[in-house]
Amino acid sequence: MGYATTTGVALTGMEGHVVDVQAQLARSLPGFTLVGLPDTALAESRDRVRAAVLSAGIEWPQRKITVNLSPASLRKSGSGFDLAIAVAVLAGHGVVPAARVARVLHLAELGLDGRLQPVRGVLPAVAAAVAAGLRDVVVAAGDAAEAALVPGARVHGAAHLGDVVLRHGGRLRHHRTVEPVVPVRSVAPPRADQDLADVVGQVEARTALEIAAAGGHHLAMVGPPGAGKTMLAARLPGILPDLTEAEAVEVTGVHSVAGTFDPGGGLVRRPPFEDPHHTATPAAIAGGGTGVARPGAVSRAHRGVLFLDEAPEFSPRVLQTLRQPLESGELVLHRSGGAARYPARFQLVLAANPCPCGMSDTGAGQDCTCTVTARRRYLARLSGPLLDRVDLRVHVTGPSRADRLLGGAGESTRVVADRVAVARGRARERLRGTPWRTNAELPGPWLHDRLGKERAVLGPVERLVDDGGLSLRGAHRVLRVAWTVADLDGRDLPGRADVDTALALRSAGPRG
Repeated sequence: MGYATTTGVALTGMEGHVVDVQAQLARSLPGFTLVGLPDTALAESRDRVRAAVLSAGIEWPQRKITVNLSPASLRKSGSGFDLAIAVAVLAGHGVVPAARVARVLHLAELGLDGRLQPVRGVLPAVAAAVAAGLRDVVVAAGDAAEAALVPGARVHGAAHLGDVVLRHGGRLRHHRTVEPVVPVRSVAPPRADQDLADVVGQVEARTALEIAAAGGHHLAMVGPPGAGKTMLAARLPGILPDLTEAEAVEVTGVHSVAGTFDPGGGLVRRPPFEDPHHTATPAAIAGGGTGVARPGAVSRAHRGVLFLDEAPEFSPRVLQTLRQPLESGELVLHRSGGAARYPARFQLVLAANPCPCGMSDTGAGQDCTCTVTARRRYLARLSGPLLDRVDLRVHVTGPSRADRLLGGAGESTRVVADRVAVARGRARERLRGTPWRTNAELPGPWLHDRLGKERAVLGPVERLVDDGGLSLRGAHRVLRVAWTVADLDGRDLPGRADVDTALALRSAGPRG
């Protein structure tokens, strides 16, 4: 009887679990049994592994083969276990030394011709293995660059199962060299640099955009077509600071699982920008799929910007899925195959026309064909609970004649980004030793503890709460924005003027 073990990784959302892939070859009627809660794609690996082994010129063992994925109580999914299963079976059969594969992570899908196919989620899987003490990693050659991004990993890329056998000290009668399989990823083309100087006029909207970037706040803009809402939203990522090392690893891991990461440029260093079409489904926005759910747009926008253009046109179900991640910064998707937890701390930017035809804010509104009821019903699609989670609301009007004559005379992206970086640095220094990174993340008790004696700051906000003009959540958001305004002006604490600015920016735009 032969026995061998190697390792794989099961991903549940972004969390990786090291799995022992155990193979036992008994003297009995030939057969192949796979146990350990595999899903359909993983259960089909029996046929892929057998065909790949034969294609590599290795005799398939005529034994009763039992492969166990331990721990057996953890659900496993995907085809990434193929290589680990093949190596465990070959080690049990004596083709490769069992001692050499026991502490090695094998992560790849096998083609019927023996070639190694790239898989999703390589970066978080390898990171989990390294954290568990497994430093030697064998992946498909197309995934080697991504796996190498994990510090401490000794990565070995292979194009064919025969390459893996030779690396582990096995022998082959015949071995052919094949071209590595190129991973197929749905990577969006890089966005062209867009400068804030191109935006004509819009002083109030530009101020709100800068405050949003400095504090990580959510923003809603309402105005007629052509006023510049989309231009402003598209330039928000340009004034955001680069991701920190920890944030870059986290964001890259999400895009690796989603299959939208190109490892050629290294870790994702810039805040991502997601702008789904208004026909997107709840599963496309929040995440979904059979078995363990895949990340959606809200998770791919983690540490970046989620822009919903023509926001009232989105399905109400889509808009309501945003409420929980806006509050908690993460999304937990429950499916029959298990629960997946994905980070979703993004900046939401909503853009909307003032009415279905969009013309009620042009001049005196003489070109608008919508009734008063239609206008109210249109903006009411953005529900009160959703808008209550939006810190800044701006009414955007078309540029004036003077603005058009002056052209793009506003400040450039670089100038604004420098101010944002200084403000973020002040907040980061103040929040040192806490789990929060931006003012938008500050909890209410922390705000009241720091501002408890600042009656000039708390007084106007408390009166609005008492009068019903603000919810308690809205009051906390006003205080967070006020602190961001103080950071931009170089003050340690917000004052009455900062609160007035925050209240003015919250009262504009759609009401919730």
